Amino acid sequence: MNVWQTVPSPTEDSKALPAFDILRAAADGRPAPTPLVFASPHSGRLYPADMMPALEGVAIRRSEDAFVDELVAAAPRLGCALIAARLARAYIDVNREAFELDPAMFADELPDFARGRSARVQAGLGAIAKVVSEGQEIYARKLTFAEARARIDGAHTPYHAALARLLGEAHSAHGLAILIDWHSMPAAAAKAGRGEACDMVLGDRFGAACSGQVTQLVERELEGLGYRVTRNAPYAGGYTTEHYGRPARRTHALQIEINRALYLDEATLVPTAGFEKLKADLEHLTRVLAAKDWSGLKTA
Repeated sequence: MNVWQTVPSPTEDSKALPAFDILRAAADGRPAPTPLVFASPHSGRLYPADMMPALEGVAIRRSEDAFVDELVAAAPRLGCALIAARLARAYIDVNREAFELDPAMFADELPDFARGRSARVQAGLGAIAKVVSEGQEIYARKLTFAEARARIDGAHTPYHAALARLLGEAHSAHGLAILIDWHSMPAAAAKAGRGEACDMVLGDRFGAACSGQVTQLVERELEGLGYRVTRNAPYAGGYTTEHYGRPARRTHALQIEINRALYLDEATLVPTAGFEKLKADLEHLTRVLAAKDWSGLKTA
């Protein structure tokens, strides 16, 4: 297991840091071997020096979907393209609309096209987050819109251009594309008032973003492996699922949230003994998805 982390360092220039990694399942120029594209938008653990947060160490890393990219690292070998953010979610959240920004965080006035009233912004979790998952404020200063624009132009925009390109390649090769957007959730959120905690949440926007055939297959395989699975509660899918999931156009998007208690010590953010089992189980799921003939996939 290649476990590594990066915390804010004055030597890290945000312009020199790669915003994301792309691992293709086939060499450039060759058709995508399957219609599957995996994404890990919140597993990035690079914190550029220009961020200048008030938090540091484990405190600022609370918002990471820690090591989710490593949990699904087998995807390219099994025929699925993989895109994984490298810059931390607290720096720029690519699973948000680009200009979902909280006006109260900025020293200058935001342009009219900024979306400052969304539910995610109100929760402190816009494209540039105000708080980490435990509600601690990230900054002890006001940001400028120029800072936000630089993060969006340098990371958010190219990430989505690359993701759209991967989906387009899959669609061209197979007549459809299936995006699996991978996340992790705090153990407390996995319980969310339902009594016994779930292990996985499948978010398909209540069927609007993904054919039920995909959701059902994933659900069946995970339950067969012994996981407790729910749909759309407490997570129905974020910006990526909503933006790309267009079943009528044969592009499907499914968000999968993993209970961190399965593989992570949430206090230290160190993987536990459960990591390797979970990784093996997700590799099994990936094999099943990659081997499936999706040509007859329905649009709903």
